[in-house]
Amino acid sequence: MGCCARAALLILMFLQAGLALACEPPPARPDPKLGWWRIEQACFSLQASTDAAPTAEQSLALPLRWDKLRNGQDGRAWLRLRLPEGNQARALLIERVGNQARLLLNGHRLATLGRDSWQDMAKQSQLLLLPPALLRTDGPNELSIELDAQALRGAILTPLRVGPAAEAEALQARWRLFDQMLPAAYVASFLLMGGLAAALWLRQRDPVYGCYSLAALAGVLRPLDAVWQNALLPWPMWGAALALGYGWQIVLLNRFIVLVLGKNPRWLVHTINVVLTAVTVLASLSFALLQRHYWTAALGLMLTLSLLSLALVLREALRDRQPIAWMVVVSGALSVVAGVHDFFLVRTGWLGEMSRQLTPHALFAFVLVLAWVVVARYSRTLADYRSLNEHLAERVAEREEHLRQAFETLRSQQQEQAVLNERQRIMREIHDGIGSQLVGLLNMVNREGGSQREELETQVRQALDEMRMAVDSLQPMDADLTTVLATLRYRLQPRLQAAGLRVVWDVASLPPLAELSPQAVLQLQRILLEAFTNVLKHARASSVTVTARWIEGHGGRPAEVQLQLLDDGIGPQPAPADAPAGHGLANMRARATSIGAQLDIGPGPQGGTRVAIAWPQAAA
Repeated sequence: MGCCARAALLILMFLQAGLALACEPPPARPDPKLGWWRIEQACFSLQASTDAAPTAEQSLALPLRWDKLRNGQDGRAWLRLRLPEGNQARALLIERVGNQARLLLNGHRLATLGRDSWQDMAKQSQLLLLPPALLRTDGPNELSIELDAQALRGAILTPLRVGPAAEAEALQARWRLFDQMLPAAYVASFLLMGGLAAALWLRQRDPVYGCYSLAALAGVLRPLDAVWQNALLPWPMWGAALALGYGWQIVLLNRFIVLVLGKNPRWLVHTINVVLTAVTVLASLSFALLQRHYWTAALGLMLTLSLLSLALVLREALRDRQPIAWMVVVSGALSVVAGVHDFFLVRTGWLGEMSRQLTPHALFAFVLVLAWVVVARYSRTLADYRSLNEHLAERVAEREEHLRQAFETLRSQQQEQAVLNERQRIMREIHDGIGSQLVGLLNMVNREGGSQREELETQVRQALDEMRMAVDSLQPMDADLTTVLATLRYRLQPRLQAAGLRVVWDVASLPPLAELSPQAVLQLQRILLEAFTNVLKHARASSVTVTARWIEGHGGRPAEVQLQLLDDGIGPQPAPADAPAGHGLANMRARATSIGAQLDIGPGPQGGTRVAIAWPQAAA
């Protein structure tokens, strides 16, 4: 305590001694039902500034509200109160005291509440045990309170209670639920839902979420101040921050409830913007000029705006009868009732004196409103997605049916085209093979002088071979070249044996060939048939060796099938100059080329003629 304060205290004690008869604290009022004593009167004097002298003591009915008493001024107050007589162990319970206070019991220091102006002890109740050693047994007990108050900070002293310690602790625990535990829950809820709304706004750019996010984050300051005993900024800067946060929260919540209903009248939006600007200006002026009535006017504006918004919401709820509208009506009504209570009973005291505000608790209902909005919109989105999925499923099924029908039509057309192509191929083969042989037979029959029996027999056999090969090419071979060669051997073996030609078939195990189509089978058969025919006609051979091998690919070269027909005859001979040009070898090469194979005809390593076919196979 400074020198000036000590001097003021000495002056006050002198005045109190001289004016003891002028003010005497009345005794505590007992409450037989509860076992309490209630102290509602005190002797009061104040010091408006450190340089001013204390005023004379006067009787005062509690609660003491410094802001109403000394609008816009710091100061100090002294109070003397009379406690119950006797030295029984009791507890002193004070619902609100501060901003800072020092308590003396019968002239002895009892407690110091708050070290400096960074702490505001008026945020919560105080429970003090009265030591029996400090209590008098021969007269009344006196409690002196020195109270330091900062302008516009809500310094207060409520009526005191004196009674059993157990009952006092139970009552303080109930008060602490409203003073600390609930505000802590509000801080967590506002941060959680405000953060959720901000995240939803960032993803969707929905003004409903953006407005609530700003309101929730602005509204965190006030319940945080109730939980956190020390101010985060010097006073009155911290008071301005609290006022602006509270004002923005109230105005933005009015905008939020209008957006929730999907209504956006221009006049109301304009009114909300005007009120937000006015509240910002009035709150700033109130704490800059330390004038209480500016902030009171701002609170009145916010209450009026809330009443206007509630009327609009109620009209829409009666018209549309939506559950969300009625939930907003209930939340808005609770907030308006709490606002009326706080404005007329706590702030102005026009309808009575109350010390506990209800608005911070009523505003929590809007957390539930946002949760309802998020759940309702999420459920609606799920329903829309479900409907969209069902619609898409129907469209996909319809498209699948169209594709299936188109596929069936295409497959039918492909089958018809395949049958047509196969018919044309068979017709062409019959024409080129059997037809040409029959034409040759007809020419031989009509030739002058007739034909030799052997030549006729040869032509007939060739015609039969052509017909059989055409039929064999249509048989299912399952891509098995070994079966094709075995069938060819079966067809030619009687003819070759009749000609006295011995045939050695050296065919290794061959894998299935994807390239072995009926067309390829027929072309291979004709190449080999032409090769055997040349042996019979020109080679003068006694034996022929047929080999078939599978050669694996390596070095980037594909695998291939190698077929070879090697006879022991006289070998290739130059054609006589006067001999007509034949087409047999040219046809063999053309057939090999048509299936992607290479044909090599030349002398064998030990004489005779060698016909080699190299047929590359695509990788599986």
